[in-house]
Amino acid sequence: MAKISPSILSSDFSNLSDQINKIEMGGADLVHIDVMDGIFVPNITFGPPVIKAIRKNTSLPFDVHLMIDSPERFIEDFVEAGADIITVHEEASIHLHRTIQKIKSLGVRAGVALNPSTPLNAIEYILEDVDMVLIMTVNPGFGGQAFIPGMEKKIKKLRKIIDDRGLDIKIQVDGGVKLDNAKEIIDYGVDILVAGSAIFNGEDIIENTKAFKAF
Repeated sequence: MAKISPSILSSDFSNLSDQINKIEMGGADLVHIDVMDGIFVPNITFGPPVIKAIRKNTSLPFDVHLMIDSPERFIEDFVEAGADIITVHEEASIHLHRTIQKIKSLGVRAGVALNPSTPLNAIEYILEDVDMVLIMTVNPGFGGQAFIPGMEKKIKKLRKIIDDRGLDIKIQVDGGVKLDNAKEIIDYGVDILVAGSAIFNGEDIIENTKAFKAF
């Protein structure tokens, strides 16, 4: 059974604690927090102070996705704020191995993300060091986009690489995940689904979360 990590990018920012409590009641496994700097992606969202403020209101693991330039500058800040998993983009970190090692040295799990156009061979020599690979199935920066056709091939290929090498790595998918395609995406070999608008833009956040947990 795949885990669900609702993205609070699509939540009501004026009532974050209540929104997070609702996904927790619905059975969410993690809270996906998209951090954007307006440089690596064309949007600005949360920083460590916001994460620290909501950390005290839930026991769910914080799945922090850094869509920021040179993420190594802020790793300590996000760990101190309460991150349990920190994912950085291959495209944003010049010294990716060093950045991954820095994350792990601070006692949190490390993930690496790939934009849709970035090939899997870009992370060939880092796979043994990461706990999770995040495959972006939309171009990052905004919620509510459609799943890019062809990304299923990339997910399946990654699943085969991980299995063939006997690695303990979770595959996470973020972008265009809806109730009508979630089962198909899971069948590609995905361990963790990130869903934003499909959970927070509906009438009942709790029931929407439960619906994803049913797969």
